[in-house]
Amino acid sequence: MPNIGPLELAIVLVIALIIFGPRKLPELGRSMGRGIREFKGSLTGDDKDDVDAKRAELEESSKAEEPDEGEVVGQPRN
Repeated sequence: MPNIGPLELAIVLVIALIIFGPRKLPELGRSMGRGIREFKGSLTGDDKDDVDAKRAELEESSKAEEPDEGEVVGQPRN
């Protein structure tokens, strides 16, 4: 089985950048990381509740940062 060296890795990354573009690549990396984490958790038998709790916490914090509908960003509320 051939080893993957730095040149091969660079070629794969350049092709991925060309295909998906610079805006989509970070999102793909995050989703791959989540998938790998979930896969590892299922193999080791970690509690799925911990992952769900962290995800819910992150979603709540991101919603808190988003402005409400009709709210002007950068101006103080009355």
